[in-house]
Amino acid sequence: MFEVDVMENATEIENLLQEILNDRGVPRNIKSSIEESIGILGNKDPEDQKIATIISILDEASNDPNLSPHARTKIWNMVSVLETANR
Repeated sequence: MFEVDVMENATEIENLLQEILNDRGVPRNIKSSIEESIGILGNKDPEDQKIATIISILDEASNDPNLSPHARTKIWNMVSVLETANR
C-alpha cells in the first residue's frame, strides 16, 4: 500500500475510489456513495474530518447485501488504508 496523507495522495485515493466505482459488481446506490466520497476529497474540511466521513460512507456501503464479495473486499481495503491515515 502507500503512505497516506490525504492532501498529498488525494489523487491516489481518488483513483482507488474510481476503480471501485467502475467495477460492474457495484450497485448504483453504492456508486452514489463512492461518488460522494470522491467529492469529499475536494472539500476544504480538515484532513481528519474528510477521512472520517469517507470511512463512514464506505463502511455503510460495505454492508449492502447486493455488493459482490470482490467489490466489498476493495471497499474494506480502502477503509483500511484510510484508517491508517487517520491515526
